[in-house]
Parts: sequence; C-alpha cells; structure tokens
Amino acid sequence: MQQNNQKQEKIVSMFDDIAPTYDTANRVMSMGVDKSWRRKACDLAYKFYAKDSLDKIVDVACGTGDMMDFWRSRAEVNGIAVGEIVGVDPSVGMVGVAKEKYPKFNYHIAKATEIPLKNESADILSITYGIRNVVEREAALLEFNRVLKQSGLVVILEFMKNENPSTLGKVRDFYMNKILPKIGGFISKNIEAYEYLPNSIEDFSTVDNMKKELEAAGFEMLYAKSFSMDISTLLIARKK
Repeated sequence: MQQNNQKQEKIVSMFDDIAPTYDTANRVMSMGVDKSWRRKACDLAYKFYAKDSLDKIVDVACGTGDMMDFWRSRAEVNGIAVGEIVGVDPSVGMVGVAKEKYPKFNYHIAKATEIPLKNESADILSITYGIRNVVEREAALLEFNRVLKQSGLVVILEFMKNENPSTLGKVRDFYMNKILPKIGGFISKNIEAYEYLPNSIEDFSTVDNMKKELEAAGFEMLYAKSFSMDISTLLIARKK
C-alpha cells in the first residue's frame, strides 16, 4: 500500500511540474488529432445514453480541463442540457491551469480512488489519457461504478499496449518511444516526464484486459475501438 502511494505521489508531482507547458506540448505532439478522438467519445456517449437532460458529468484525471469543455460544447451541438460538469484530479498544478481556462466548471483535488461525490450521482464519468496513471486501477473502476447512476456510462480514452503491432503500429511505437519524448522534453524542459509516457503505455493494459477489468467492476461493454494507427483507444461501458 505504501509503495503504491509513493508511486502515485511521484506521478502527481510530475504532472504538477509540467502543468504550465502541458497544453502546448500536447497540441504539438498529437498535431491536434486528439480533438477528433475527444469529439467522437462525447458524441458516442451522448448517443448511447440517449437522454436530452443530464444532471452531472464527471471527468476524472481532468488535467487542464479540455475534456470537460468538449462535454459542454458537444452537449450544445447535440441539444443536450447538462446541469453540472465536474473535474477531479490529484494534481494541484493541473487543476490550477484548468480553473483559469474554464472557471465555470467545478473541481475537486482528489484521487480516482477517492472521488468526493455521492453514490449514484453522475450520468457519465470519463477519464481521458489518465487511467494508465492510476496505480490502483481496479479500486478506481469500482469507485467509478459507485459514483455513476444505474445505467450510467464510463468513457475511457487511452493509449493502450499493443501486443501484436502491425507495420503502422511499429511506426507508432517508434514515434512514441524515440520522437515524442524529445518534443515533450524540449517544450516542458522535463524530458523525464515525457520518457514516462511510452514506458507507462508499455506497462499498461491491453484492450482485452481493460474490457475484462471493466466487466469485473460491474460494467457492460458497449463500444471499443482504436483510432489513428491504434494510437488511441475509446472504450464505453454501462453500469449494470
């Protein structure tokens, strides 16, 4: 337990350090294509949930708040009323940036395993490019289940480990391992943080294992698909 806490604290500290340059580095490294992945996630989730009025959407590991704004803007496009959008993140630095960018949203400094919200209070809970940074992932998935209403949705966007990469997948791996850390390190002046990214993907779960973990935590899989040379994977599951 103590070892897990120390590992989690180290990850949070790293994100505190790169928070001021995080958005710039992300846009450059992804060439903006992450915006299409986020739009797809929001639009599909709204379609699966099939309601025109939601009480609450929670974005865990909200970082600098971009996914929260996608939930807001895509709700407007889809004609959906959302009462409250809440960001949860253990990094004070990242949430500080989010509050400056999106002051109308609500925020909590908290771990994914300790979300300070009532049981069955959220319609949708998302975590984008953050689940691999949660050390106690199984506990976090159970926490997501607790916070979601019956038939509520969990939406995960993540860089997944690929056990049998195609030729394009090998190109992706080369970019992730050799080029991306140099770009991120140059922008943030913290190359260690961006060397962590490919390592965290390699240490992370496969899509099939992630599906099994979601099902074990009380979710029913609705959608799983990888995009852009399998760089990013979207999973949507419903609370049983």
